[in-house]
Amino acid sequence: MTTELRRLRNYIGGEFKDAADGRTTEVVNPAIGEAYATAPLSGQADVDAAMAAAAAAFPGWRDTTPAERQKALLKIADAFEARADELIAAESENTGKPLGLTASEELPPMVDQIRFFAGAARLLEGRSAGEYMEGMTSIIRREPVGVCAQVAPWNYPMMMAVWKFAPAIAAGNTVVLKPSDTTPASTVLMAEIIDSILPKGVFNVICGDRETGKAMVEHSTPAMASITGSVRAGMQVAESASKDVKRVHLELGGKAPVVVFEDADLAKAVEDIAVAGYFNAGQDCTAATRVLVHESIHDEFVAALAKAAADTKTGRPDDEDVLYGPLNNPNQLKQVAGFIERLPAHAKVEAGGHQVGEKGYFYAPTVVSGLKQDDEIIQNEVFGPVITVQSFTDEAQAVAYANGVEFALASSVWTKDHGRAMRMSKNLDFGCVWINTHIPLVAEMPHGGFKKSGYGKDLSAYGFEDYTRIKHVMTSLDG
Repeated sequence: MTTELRRLRNYIGGEFKDAADGRTTEVVNPAIGEAYATAPLSGQADVDAAMAAAAAAFPGWRDTTPAERQKALLKIADAFEARADELIAAESENTGKPLGLTASEELPPMVDQIRFFAGAARLLEGRSAGEYMEGMTSIIRREPVGVCAQVAPWNYPMMMAVWKFAPAIAAGNTVVLKPSDTTPASTVLMAEIIDSILPKGVFNVICGDRETGKAMVEHSTPAMASITGSVRAGMQVAESASKDVKRVHLELGGKAPVVVFEDADLAKAVEDIAVAGYFNAGQDCTAATRVLVHESIHDEFVAALAKAAADTKTGRPDDEDVLYGPLNNPNQLKQVAGFIERLPAHAKVEAGGHQVGEKGYFYAPTVVSGLKQDDEIIQNEVFGPVITVQSFTDEAQAVAYANGVEFALASSVWTKDHGRAMRMSKNLDFGCVWINTHIPLVAEMPHGGFKKSGYGKDLSAYGFEDYTRIKHVMTSLDG
């Protein structure tokens, strides 16, 4: 018997629509490797329609007061909470994530982040008015940039959608948001929930693949393009946007160093690093996947981490005591397995290193030691449940190894020495440095990196300001 697949639709100008040419793609549940829905494969006509709807809605939304925008976002947060079970179920089907962890670790932060940006809408500040030229008063206006083309990734489909639309809408912009082609379900559900709260055209969702995203970025209407994705995708977006000088916001890859000194609390470090490395199957740009440990405790640390890996469970969404679910798609499973298959002879797999089960895209929690700085698995992002371990001799070498990659998103330092922690936080070339912890995020603090990890900030007042433009107004005092 053939099960009928659920039908997902675009949300354009307040209406749910199929792709103009009727094309669709199948959406697969990665926990079982089977399709459960179809989604539009949007083309140029759909992108044109969404951009037209966003452009038409922009003047009215731009002219709303911050208080009105705050009220709308607070209603969205309340509505997401009220329908939390539906959102969690959709996200779990999207990604195969454990239901319990999605309920405790993702839904509450994203609701909090919407409420943060609701408050931020009323707190935009600029320089005070003043006379910088005799007889003239200058003032600064902060204004929304306009229509924002936004592309969200598949590793945190719900939360990354919030990181995109909440600051943009709070600042008075309108949005055309594209979820990943492998994880559209929760974003389409968000559109359904938001439908009764925002004016038509303020928030639009179109489903599709890379070509859809390319058409969005290259479209003449958006004033800004924002993407969370791979370095390759970010470079393509930056190149495309440069043709008409769009503003660009890029949150790209990561290869977070985790520097463990000899005086660290070893048990706590191992426990926390294992969680921060394997959570979400390591599919996190900030994941604690590249450990640098002082040579004096290297062997002890590796043994303890290998045991922690062996004790870590992966499984289906409704399984108990699992830390993470499957990799997102068969290509990602192939990529992760490929890194292990291509390991150099001097590397040693201390734990894991294999697929789990015959159904779905599960991969065992893995630890690899004996690596050198120029090894492929050290230099490139694995984006899977794989933690590598290198040893270092002193602080200078630790900094050199940590900074010796093309990514610069997040990092952590593990030590009881306050001075050392402060020196390391200064010398580590990463957008975030955690000390004796790894991976916590709060709405009030910025998230974003340097180098090939991109530019622009998510979360915080800094992320909010990214969605505004600054205008100087000067007036004569003579009337």
